[in-house]
Formats: sequence, structure tokens, C-alpha cells
Amino acid sequence: MVKSRVQIHRKSASFLRSFKLSTPNSPTLLTPPIRNVRHEKKTPFEFLNPNGRVPAITDPNTGITLWESSAIIEYLAATYDKSSKLTYTSSPEKYYVSQWLYFQVSGQGPYFGQTAWFHKFHSEQVERRRRGMRSSTIADLSFVAWNMMVPFIFGDQAEELQIEKNYPRYFKWNQKLIERPAVKKIVQDKQKAMSGH
Repeated sequence: MVKSRVQIHRKSASFLRSFKLSTPNSPTLLTPPIRNVRHEKKTPFEFLNPNGRVPAITDPNTGITLWESSAIIEYLAATYDKSSKLTYTSSPEKYYVSQWLYFQVSGQGPYFGQTAWFHKFHSEQVERRRRGMRSSTIADLSFVAWNMMVPFIFGDQAEELQIEKNYPRYFKWNQKLIERPAVKKIVQDKQKAMSGH
């Protein structure tokens, strides 16, 4: 019997919830209230991830605890996306998905993470051709959480980026992702949670 809840430990929670909405047979994904980054470097979180970083999940159906976002994404896809709604099983498409998933992990995630750190949290001021496929995949969706952070990271300068004008292909691709019903639901839930309602 499939249990209903996978416990998520902060960050990437929006992607994982989007995964849940896109794959109805997967368990409900829960995020415990870890609100302070300093808690991740302490017990009990370090029992889940000795590196003290998020995200991490615990799946009661298999007993597995995983950390590192791509490992979690690949595990969820292999375990719960049996109809391959968010990935491919054929070559070369499945390798293109992996290519872009790892690019997100090694490229966008670290760059955006560092930008957010130095723009928002660092104590000192610091100076400062995608191959088309038929549909969105887990690799595409892995970008959504950080893409949604652009206004937060750049603040008043976000408008100066003129993303739609300067990066029209990126803008069109990102719009396609955020128009997905599952992603819209995540955005609504996030806005509701941040407003305190």
C-alpha cells in the first residue's frame, strides 16, 4: 500500500509540489516548518543531510532519505512517474532531459544561489541553444523555483533586465512553464503562505 506523505525539508519544495500535482499517484509532499537557515546546520537536520543543506526528503513508502535536488528529482520520477509524464524513456530525449537537469543543478542553481546570497544576505556590499522537445520535462520544471526568484534577487533592478525584450526565447519558455496548472497552483500557494492567510 502506498503511503500518502513524503516529508520534504525546505527549498525545492515548489518543484516537488509541482511534481505531485503532475503525477497524481505520487504521495503528498509535506514541508516541515524549518524557517531559519541556521537550523539546517544543526541536529536534527544533519541526521537527514550531513552536509546541512536543503533540500532533503524522507519517503515512507520506501524508507529512503535523500538529499541533493537532482537525486531527489530523479528518484521521484523513477518511483512515481510511471507513465513518464515529466520525462522520457526513449533515446536521445531522456539524455537531453538529464543534460538540462544537470545544467540547472551545476549552472543556474549555484549562480542564482550565489547572487541571492551576495545581494540579499551577505554582510558586505559586492560589485556586481536550447534543443526543442515536444513538452516540458522534469529538467524544465527544475528551473521554475529559481526563475520565480528573479524579482526577489534583483529587487528594483529586475525591471531594468527587460527579460521579455532581451531574452525572448527564455521568456517564452518560462511563460509556458508558469502557465502549467500545477505551477500556477504552487505560485498561488506560495503567495498565500507568504501573505499569512
